Amino acid sequence: MKNIPQIKTILYATDLGKFTRPVFRQAVAHANVHNARIIMLNVVEPLTETARAIISGYMPETAIEEVQKDGMKNIIATMKERVKKFCDEECGGAGVDEIPLQDIVVVAGRPSEEILLAAEKYNADMIVMGQSSKKVLGSKVMGSSARRVARLTKVPILIVPNI
Repeated sequence: MKNIPQIKTILYATDLGKFTRPVFRQAVAHANVHNARIIMLNVVEPLTETARAIISGYMPETAIEEVQKDGMKNIIATMKERVKKFCDEECGGAGVDEIPLQDIVVVAGRPSEEILLAAEKYNADMIVMGQSSKKVLGSKVMGSSARRVARLTKVPILIVPNI
């Protein structure tokens, strides 16, 4: 069939919450089935203007920017460590090289907007993300980022139950 869509790039969006393993597992499975690469994305919400104003009373602007850069580096290190741990525990000792992870990206902004921008930037053929990182009154609900991305994306999205 010549009209079957090709999946070559999967954007895996993660909030690094404690229930992300099932979502990552799905991204890896789909990447392996389709011989695709994975772009792992974490979106950090920037400081609000109020928070920045309060902090600027204690630190110069250059120090605030340095703290943010260090925070981004720490998030990337955390993501790499989680990928390594995932491989150690679930990939039968295959190692990180066996996961088709092309890049780890951390950006600041509104999660839904940044996921949509990254999908376009990396020419993603599929987005994989978790349903939610929270429960409301003990029930699973779809998070606002997942709802918004599902509503606005131009590519297929796989929303994985993760709680």
